[in-house]
Amino acid sequence: MQSKNIFGDFKDILKKADKTDFTQLYCECVKHASHRTKEYLAFKDPENTFHPSPTVLSDIFQMAYITRSVQLQLTRHLNCTTMTKEQVILLGTDWVWAVLYFPTKNPKLQIAVQVFHQTEEENCVPSNQTQMLTESMEIATLESSDKTKQEKMIAFCSSVGRDCYALFLFFGLPKDPTNIYGVLSNNFQAAFGKGAKIDRAFIENFFKGSISYSTPGKMMQSILNNGKEHEEPLTMLVKFT
Repeated sequence: MQSKNIFGDFKDILKKADKTDFTQLYCECVKHASHRTKEYLAFKDPENTFHPSPTVLSDIFQMAYITRSVQLQLTRHLNCTTMTKEQVILLGTDWVWAVLYFPTKNPKLQIAVQVFHQTEEENCVPSNQTQMLTESMEIATLESSDKTKQEKMIAFCSSVGRDCYALFLFFGLPKDPTNIYGVLSNNFQAAFGKGAKIDRAFIENFFKGSISYSTPGKMMQSILNNGKEHEEPLTMLVKFT
């Protein structure tokens, strides 16, 4: 009975969502992935032995999102590309969402995502992975050693153009460790001209004093509308849970 209810919900969502307006489907997929990840962020182990690694949490989010997006046939309009380890090092990007032209499926708009975790240190490779670097990963590290991970992703987005947005996704903030937030912009590169160092502290500063946030649906709609308006500068704070 439970499985029938779940698939019934999927059918209701598909009926309500217009074929050319996938915002509702995207919201459902992101909501599912965010709350699935939050279950792990909020879990309290009585014995204090359960500590999921940042990699595991990112994988949980991506797999939950991808599974639901396939179920809702969202992949016809928006795909999710997971970066290789070399690409993560070189571009600073964990995955990329691409809104597709139909029927060519060429990218229309892109959102490059980088995940922040409460326990990770800035630009550091976990000690248990230091011996696992391949030759290509070492080359990628050397080629991009003069930039922070955040600067790498912003440079990547800037090279694509205004229709490529950088989304820094926080799995918990110091003031709220069990919820997921994001800072999205297609204008971070403006800080380069001001000589600013773009790192975790720079990105976290966007949250200081903030009391209201957009939803993932509002974020996607703003991006789509901005694309129609010739990719003007856009920056917004988003709460995903």
